[in-house]
Amino acid sequence: MYRSTTAPLSELARLGWSDEFETSFAPHAEAGLRPARVVTQSRGLYRLLSELGEHAAERAGRLRHESAPVDHPAVGDWVAADLRPDGTGTIHAVLARRSKFSRKEASGPSDRTREQVVAANVDTVFLVSALGRDLNVRRLERYLTTAWESGATPVILLTKADLHPDSSAAIAEVEAIAFGVPVHATSAVTGEGLAELGPYLGLGRTIALLGSSGVGKSTLVNRLAGRRVLATREVRDDERGRHTTSHRELVPLPGGALLLDTPGMRELQLWDAADGLDQAFADVAQLTAECRFADCSHQTEPGCAVQAALADGSLPGERWQSYEKLQRELRALAVRQDARLRAEARRERRRFARSMRKEAW
Repeated sequence: MYRSTTAPLSELARLGWSDEFETSFAPHAEAGLRPARVVTQSRGLYRLLSELGEHAAERAGRLRHESAPVDHPAVGDWVAADLRPDGTGTIHAVLARRSKFSRKEASGPSDRTREQVVAANVDTVFLVSALGRDLNVRRLERYLTTAWESGATPVILLTKADLHPDSSAAIAEVEAIAFGVPVHATSAVTGEGLAELGPYLGLGRTIALLGSSGVGKSTLVNRLAGRRVLATREVRDDERGRHTTSHRELVPLPGGALLLDTPGMRELQLWDAADGLDQAFADVAQLTAECRFADCSHQTEPGCAVQAALADGSLPGERWQSYEKLQRELRALAVRQDARLRAEARRERRRFARSMRKEAW
Protein backbone atom coordinates (compact mmCIF):
# COMPACT_ATOMS: atom_id res chain seq x y z
CA MET A 1 0.00 0.00 0.00
CA TYR A 2 1.28 3.51 -0.90
CA ARG A 3 2.34 5.54 2.12
CA SER A 4 2.25 9.38 1.92
CA THR A 5 5.69 10.99 1.77
CA THR A 6 5.18 14.74 1.51
CA ALA A 7 8.04 15.78 3.82
CA PRO A 8 9.99 18.78 2.41
CA LEU A 9 13.03 16.71 1.44
CA SER A 10 11.26 13.57 0.28
CA GLU A 11 11.96 12.23 -3.19
CA LEU A 12 8.43 13.07 -4.29
CA ALA A 13 8.79 16.66 -3.04
CA ARG A 14 11.97 17.01 -5.08
CA LEU A 15 9.96 15.97 -8.12
CA GLY A 16 7.32 18.65 -7.49
CA TRP A 17 4.80 16.70 -5.39
CA SER A 18 2.37 18.79 -3.33
CA ASP A 19 -0.68 18.46 -1.06
CA GLU A 20 -2.84 19.23 -4.10
CA PHE A 21 -1.51 16.15 -5.91
CA GLU A 22 -1.76 14.12 -2.68
CA THR A 23 -5.48 14.81 -2.56
CA SER A 24 -5.95 13.98 -6.24
CA PHE A 25 -4.03 10.73 -5.82
CA ALA A 26 -5.97 9.41 -2.81
CA PRO A 27 -8.41 7.18 -4.76
CA HIS A 28 -5.53 5.58 -6.66
CA ALA A 29 -3.61 4.88 -3.46
CA GLU A 30 -6.48 2.68 -2.33
CA ALA A 31 -6.01 0.65 -5.53
CA GLY A 32 -2.36 0.00 -4.66
CA LEU A 33 -0.91 2.32 -7.33
CA ARG A 34 1.99 4.71 -6.82
CA PRO A 35 2.56 8.32 -7.88
CA ALA A 36 5.22 9.00 -10.51
CA ARG A 37 6.17 11.88 -12.77
CA VAL A 38 6.58 11.69 -16.53
CA VAL A 39 10.15 12.64 -17.49
CA THR A 40 10.13 11.75 -21.20
CA GLN A 41 7.58 10.57 -23.73
CA SER A 42 8.25 8.83 -27.05
CA ARG A 43 5.89 6.84 -29.28
CA GLY A 44 3.61 5.73 -26.48
CA LEU A 45 6.48 4.88 -24.11
CA TYR A 46 7.14 6.91 -20.97
CA ARG A 47 10.06 7.25 -18.57
CA LEU A 48 8.83 7.82 -15.02
CA LEU A 49 10.54 8.97 -11.85
CA SER A 50 9.14 8.15 -8.40
CA GLU A 51 10.29 7.41 -4.87
CA LEU A 52 11.16 3.93 -6.19
CA GLY A 53 13.49 5.31 -8.88
CA GLU A 54 13.13 5.15 -12.66
CA HIS A 55 10.65 3.03 -14.62
CA ALA A 56 9.82 2.54 -18.31
CA ALA A 57 6.05 2.50 -18.64
CA GLU A 58 3.17 2.15 -21.06
CA ARG A 59 -0.43 3.29 -20.80
CA ALA A 60 -3.06 0.84 -19.61
CA GLY A 61 -5.52 -0.26 -22.28
CA ARG A 62 -8.41 1.80 -20.93
CA LEU A 63 -6.29 4.98 -20.79
CA ARG A 64 -4.99 4.32 -24.29
CA HIS A 65 -8.31 3.57 -25.97
CA GLU A 66 -11.04 5.25 -23.93
CA SER A 67 -9.61 8.72 -23.29
CA ALA A 68 -9.02 11.68 -25.59
CA PRO A 69 -5.42 12.38 -26.70
CA VAL A 70 -5.33 15.55 -24.60
CA ASP A 71 -5.92 13.39 -21.50
CA HIS A 72 -2.99 11.08 -22.24
CA PRO A 73 0.19 11.59 -20.18
CA ALA A 74 2.47 14.47 -21.18
CA VAL A 75 5.94 15.38 -19.94
CA GLY A 76 5.56 16.94 -16.50
CA ASP A 77 2.36 15.06 -15.66
CA TRP A 78 1.88 13.22 -12.39
CA VAL A 79 0.39 9.76 -12.97
CA ALA A 80 -0.93 6.85 -10.97
CA ALA A 81 1.02 3.77 -12.01
CA ASP A 82 1.70 0.15 -11.23
CA LEU A 83 5.50 0.16 -10.76
CA ARG A 84 7.11 -3.26 -10.91
CA PRO A 85 10.48 -4.40 -9.45
CA ASP A 86 11.88 -5.13 -12.92
CA GLY A 87 11.85 -1.41 -13.80
CA THR A 88 8.70 -1.49 -15.93
CA GLY A 89 5.30 -0.03 -15.20
CA THR A 90 1.76 0.65 -16.38
CA ILE A 91 0.11 4.06 -16.22
CA HIS A 92 -3.52 3.86 -15.18
CA ALA A 93 -4.48 7.51 -14.70
CA VAL A 94 -3.24 11.08 -15.10
CA LEU A 95 -3.71 13.32 -12.06
CA ALA A 96 -5.44 16.69 -12.45
CA ARG A 97 -3.00 19.21 -13.93
CA ARG A 98 -2.09 22.32 -11.99
CA SER A 99 -1.09 24.05 -15.23
CA LYS A 100 -0.61 23.08 -18.85
CA PHE A 101 1.04 24.71 -21.83
CA SER A 102 -1.08 23.82 -24.87
CA ARG A 103 -1.10 24.65 -28.56
CA LYS A 104 -3.15 23.64 -31.57
CA GLU A 105 -1.57 20.46 -32.90
CA ALA A 106 0.85 21.43 -35.65
CA SER A 107 0.71 18.20 -37.68
CA GLY A 108 -2.18 16.76 -39.63
CA PRO A 109 -4.86 18.49 -41.74
CA SER A 110 -4.90 22.27 -41.45
CA ASP A 111 -8.59 22.27 -40.52
CA ARG A 112 -8.20 19.75 -37.70
CA THR A 113 -8.66 21.19 -34.23
CA ARG A 114 -6.83 19.09 -31.68
CA GLU A 115 -5.14 20.29 -28.51
CA GLN A 116 -1.53 19.26 -27.91
CA VAL A 117 -0.21 19.54 -24.35
CA VAL A 118 3.44 20.59 -24.62
CA ALA A 119 4.20 20.66 -20.88
CA ALA A 120 2.20 20.00 -17.70
CA ASN A 121 2.43 21.15 -14.07
CA VAL A 122 4.89 23.94 -14.83
CA ASP A 123 5.47 26.72 -12.29
CA THR A 124 7.47 29.09 -14.49
CA VAL A 125 7.79 29.36 -18.27
CA PHE A 126 11.11 30.66 -19.54
CA LEU A 127 10.29 32.22 -22.92
CA VAL A 128 13.65 32.08 -24.65
CA SER A 129 14.74 34.30 -27.54
CA ALA A 130 18.27 35.02 -28.73
CA LEU A 131 19.52 38.58 -28.94
CA GLY A 132 20.31 39.73 -32.45
CA ARG A 133 18.52 38.63 -35.60
CA ASP A 134 16.34 36.07 -33.84
CA LEU A 135 14.69 38.64 -31.57
CA ASN A 136 11.08 39.09 -32.67
CA VAL A 137 8.71 40.89 -30.30
CA ARG A 138 5.66 39.83 -32.32
CA ARG A 139 6.59 36.18 -31.75
CA LEU A 140 7.13 36.91 -28.04
CA GLU A 141 3.60 38.35 -27.85
CA ARG A 142 2.28 35.04 -29.17
CA TYR A 143 4.33 33.06 -26.62
CA LEU A 144 3.23 35.37 -23.80
CA THR A 145 -0.42 34.84 -24.73
CA THR A 146 -0.06 31.06 -24.46
CA ALA A 147 2.12 31.25 -21.34
CA TRP A 148 -0.41 33.37 -19.44
CA GLU A 149 -3.20 31.00 -20.49
CA SER A 150 -1.23 27.99 -19.21
CA GLY A 151 -1.50 29.01 -15.56
CA ALA A 152 2.29 29.24 -15.17
CA THR A 153 4.26 32.46 -14.66
CA PRO A 154 6.14 33.73 -17.73
CA VAL A 155 9.71 35.03 -17.62
CA ILE A 156 11.58 36.20 -20.73
CA LEU A 157 15.20 35.16 -21.25
CA LEU A 158 17.25 36.90 -23.95
CA THR A 159 20.16 34.55 -24.62
CA LYS A 160 23.58 34.87 -26.27
CA ALA A 161 24.30 38.18 -24.53
CA ASP A 162 28.02 37.46 -25.00
CA LEU A 163 27.56 38.06 -28.75
CA HIS A 164 25.75 41.36 -28.14
CA PRO A 165 27.49 43.38 -25.39
CA ASP A 166 24.99 46.26 -25.47
CA SER A 167 21.59 44.69 -25.01
CA SER A 168 19.87 47.67 -23.33
CA ALA A 169 17.92 48.68 -26.46
CA ALA A 170 16.71 45.12 -27.03
CA ILE A 171 15.63 44.76 -23.38
CA ALA A 172 13.70 48.03 -23.58
CA GLU A 173 11.96 46.86 -26.77
CA VAL A 174 10.88 43.61 -25.10
CA GLU A 175 9.81 45.28 -21.85
CA ALA A 176 7.53 47.55 -23.87
CA ILE A 177 5.36 44.54 -24.84
CA ALA A 178 5.81 42.41 -21.70
CA PHE A 179 3.94 44.23 -18.96
CA GLY A 180 4.85 42.90 -15.51
CA VAL A 181 6.99 40.11 -16.96
CA PRO A 182 10.67 39.93 -15.84
CA VAL A 183 13.19 40.19 -18.69
CA HIS A 184 16.75 38.84 -18.26
CA ALA A 185 19.69 39.06 -20.66
CA THR A 186 21.77 35.89 -20.24
CA SER A 187 24.77 34.06 -21.63
CA ALA A 188 25.32 30.36 -21.03
CA VAL A 189 28.90 30.86 -22.25
CA THR A 190 30.01 33.60 -19.83
CA GLY A 191 27.39 33.03 -17.12
CA GLU A 192 26.01 36.55 -17.46
CA GLY A 193 22.55 36.91 -15.92
CA LEU A 194 22.33 33.30 -14.70
CA ALA A 195 22.57 34.24 -11.02
CA GLU A 196 19.37 36.26 -11.47
CA LEU A 197 17.51 33.06 -12.31
CA GLY A 198 18.08 31.57 -8.84
CA PRO A 199 14.71 32.64 -7.36
CA TYR A 200 12.89 30.62 -10.03
CA LEU A 201 14.89 27.44 -9.42
CA GLY A 202 13.82 26.42 -5.92
CA LEU A 203 13.40 22.86 -4.64
CA GLY A 204 10.64 21.02 -6.46
CA ARG A 205 9.90 23.90 -8.83
CA THR A 206 9.31 23.07 -12.49
CA ILE A 207 10.48 25.40 -15.24
CA ALA A 208 9.73 24.93 -18.94
CA LEU A 209 11.96 26.42 -21.63
CA LEU A 210 10.01 27.42 -24.72
CA GLY A 211 11.26 29.12 -27.86
CA SER A 212 12.07 28.66 -31.50
CA SER A 213 14.88 26.47 -32.80
CA GLY A 214 18.47 27.47 -32.14
CA VAL A 215 17.96 30.12 -29.46
CA GLY A 216 20.28 28.33 -26.99
CA LYS A 217 17.85 26.40 -24.79
CA SER A 218 19.94 23.21 -24.70
CA THR A 219 23.12 25.15 -23.92
CA LEU A 220 21.29 26.89 -21.08
CA VAL A 221 20.03 23.56 -19.70
CA ASN A 222 23.58 22.16 -19.69
CA ARG A 223 24.94 25.25 -17.92
CA LEU A 224 22.26 25.21 -15.23
CA ALA A 225 22.63 21.45 -14.77
CA GLY A 226 26.40 21.76 -14.42
CA ARG A 227 26.96 18.95 -16.90
CA ARG A 228 26.30 18.00 -20.51
CA VAL A 229 22.73 16.77 -20.46
CA LEU A 230 21.60 17.73 -23.96
CA ALA A 231 23.44 17.91 -27.28
CA THR A 232 24.31 21.37 -28.64
CA ARG A 233 25.63 22.70 -31.93
CA GLU A 234 27.67 25.74 -32.88
CA VAL A 235 26.06 29.02 -33.88
CA ARG A 236 26.05 29.58 -37.66
CA ASP A 237 27.80 32.47 -39.36
CA ASP A 238 24.51 34.38 -39.60
CA GLU A 239 24.21 34.26 -35.77
CA ARG A 240 21.33 31.80 -35.91
CA GLY A 241 21.50 28.69 -33.76
CA ARG A 242 20.89 25.18 -34.94
CA HIS A 243 18.02 22.92 -33.96
CA THR A 244 19.22 20.17 -31.59
CA THR A 245 16.48 19.10 -29.13
CA SER A 246 14.17 16.49 -30.68
CA HIS A 247 12.07 15.56 -27.64
CA ARG A 248 10.78 16.93 -24.35
CA GLU A 249 12.67 15.98 -21.22
CA LEU A 250 12.39 16.88 -17.55
CA VAL A 251 15.92 17.44 -16.22
CA PRO A 252 16.61 17.57 -12.42
CA LEU A 253 18.99 20.42 -11.48
CA PRO A 254 21.54 20.34 -8.62
CA GLY A 255 19.55 22.88 -6.59
CA GLY A 256 16.39 20.78 -6.65
CA ALA A 257 14.44 22.38 -9.51
CA LEU A 258 13.32 20.52 -12.63
CA LEU A 259 13.95 21.99 -16.06
CA LEU A 260 11.81 20.96 -19.01
CA ASP A 261 13.47 21.55 -22.36
CA THR A 262 11.30 21.34 -25.47
CA PRO A 263 12.02 21.06 -29.19
CA GLY A 264 12.20 24.40 -30.97
CA MET A 265 8.78 25.37 -32.30
CA ARG A 266 8.64 26.40 -35.93
CA GLU A 267 5.06 27.44 -35.29
CA LEU A 268 2.96 28.04 -32.19
CA GLN A 269 -0.73 27.99 -33.02
CA LEU A 270 -2.90 29.29 -30.22
CA TRP A 271 -5.34 27.07 -28.36
CA ASP A 272 -8.27 28.50 -26.35
CA ALA A 273 -6.24 31.48 -25.12
CA ALA A 274 -8.74 34.34 -24.83
CA ASP A 275 -7.82 35.07 -21.20
CA GLY A 276 -4.12 34.81 -22.00
CA LEU A 277 -4.56 37.29 -24.86
CA ASP A 278 -6.07 39.86 -22.50
CA GLN A 279 -3.19 39.39 -20.06
CA ALA A 280 -0.49 39.56 -22.72
CA PHE A 281 -2.14 42.67 -24.19
CA ALA A 282 -3.26 44.28 -20.95
CA ASP A 283 -2.76 47.76 -22.44
CA VAL A 284 -5.02 46.97 -25.41
CA ALA A 285 -7.64 45.31 -23.20
CA GLN A 286 -7.74 48.45 -21.05
CA LEU A 287 -8.23 50.65 -24.11
CA THR A 288 -11.07 48.52 -25.49
CA ALA A 289 -12.81 48.82 -22.11
CA GLU A 290 -12.61 52.62 -22.36
CA CYS A 291 -14.40 52.86 -25.72
CA ARG A 292 -17.72 54.76 -25.70
CA PHE A 293 -19.65 51.81 -27.09
CA ALA A 294 -19.44 48.31 -25.63
CA ASP A 295 -19.67 46.76 -29.11
CA CYS A 296 -17.09 49.10 -30.65
CA SER A 297 -15.36 47.57 -33.69
CA HIS A 298 -12.44 49.99 -33.23
CA GLN A 299 -12.77 51.26 -36.78
CA THR A 300 -14.74 54.49 -37.25
CA GLU A 301 -16.97 54.72 -34.17
CA PRO A 302 -16.88 58.01 -32.20
CA GLY A 303 -15.26 57.78 -28.80
CA CYS A 304 -13.04 54.81 -29.74
CA ALA A 305 -10.15 54.75 -27.27
CA VAL A 306 -8.15 52.40 -29.50
CA GLN A 307 -8.25 54.72 -32.52
CA ALA A 308 -7.37 57.66 -30.28
CA ALA A 309 -4.33 55.80 -28.90
CA LEU A 310 -3.25 54.84 -32.42
CA ALA A 311 -3.57 58.45 -33.51
CA ASP A 312 -1.46 59.89 -30.70
CA GLY A 313 1.12 57.08 -30.89
CA SER A 314 0.57 55.73 -27.37
CA LEU A 315 -0.47 52.41 -28.97
CA PRO A 316 1.97 51.36 -31.72
CA GLY A 317 0.25 50.23 -34.89
CA GLU A 318 2.32 47.03 -35.04
CA ARG A 319 1.12 45.99 -31.59
CA TRP A 320 -2.52 46.61 -32.49
CA GLN A 321 -2.10 44.60 -35.70
CA SER A 322 -0.51 41.76 -33.71
CA TYR A 323 -3.44 41.77 -31.28
CA GLU A 324 -5.96 41.69 -34.13
CA LYS A 325 -4.10 38.83 -35.82
CA LEU A 326 -4.11 36.68 -32.68
CA GLN A 327 -7.75 37.54 -32.01
CA ARG A 328 -8.72 36.47 -35.56
CA GLU A 329 -6.80 33.22 -35.07
CA LEU A 330 -8.74 32.45 -31.86
CA ARG A 331 -12.06 33.26 -33.54
CA ALA A 332 -11.26 30.98 -36.47
CA LEU A 333 -10.31 28.18 -34.06
CA ALA A 334 -13.59 28.61 -32.19
CA VAL A 335 -15.55 28.40 -35.45
CA ARG A 336 -13.76 25.19 -36.48
CA GLN A 337 -14.30 23.67 -33.02
CA ASP A 338 -18.00 24.56 -33.16
CA ALA A 339 -18.31 23.02 -36.63
CA ARG A 340 -16.60 19.85 -35.42
CA LEU A 341 -18.93 19.59 -32.42
CA ARG A 342 -21.98 20.03 -34.65
CA ALA A 343 -20.69 17.33 -37.02
CA GLU A 344 -20.11 14.94 -34.11
CA ALA A 345 -23.63 15.65 -32.81
CA ARG A 346 -25.10 14.89 -36.25
CA ARG A 347 -23.19 11.60 -36.40
CA GLU A 348 -24.41 10.67 -32.93
CA ARG A 349 -28.02 11.42 -33.89
CA ARG A 350 -27.68 9.23 -37.00
CA ARG A 351 -26.21 6.37 -34.94
CA PHE A 352 -29.08 6.70 -32.46
CA ALA A 353 -31.68 6.70 -35.26
CA ARG A 354 -30.17 3.56 -36.80
CA SER A 355 -30.21 1.78 -33.44
CA MET A 356 -33.86 2.71 -32.92
CA ARG A 357 -34.81 1.35 -36.37
CA LYS A 358 -33.05 -1.93 -35.59
CA GLU A 359 -34.92 -2.22 -32.29
CA ALA A 360 -38.22 -1.54 -34.08
CA TRP A 361 -37.58 -4.46 -36.40
